[in-house]
Amino acid sequence: MAEVAWAALSDPARRAVLDLLRQRPHAVGELVQALQLTQPTTSKHLRVLREAGLVRVHGDAQRRIYTIDPTSFAALDAWLAPYRVLWNDSLDALGHHLDRTGTRTRTTRRT
Repeated sequence: MAEVAWAALSDPARRAVLDLLRQRPHAVGELVQALQLTQPTTSKHLRVLREAGLVRVHGDAQRRIYTIDPTSFAALDAWLAPYRVLWNDSLDALGHHLDRTGTRTRTTRRT
């Protein structure tokens, strides 16, 4: 399933759809307007995201409302976890280097 999700995420238009859905659920027409794509193109992107398990759809009278499905994102996050450790180690090393050299500014905050 992760391979299908990664393939779905490779398209910038589909990532833009997810960015909108991250804010709140949207009807197809709202996504068409926000993305400035045609309705068939938007529907195709939504179908790919739905088949990848990244979004859910439910009917509301004549409208189809799309929301993010957090389950698939949890699986992607779990897949990324070992790589995140590498990134965190690099950030920690940079922080230690800045501390040693005194180049860290007062506005820099470590989390």
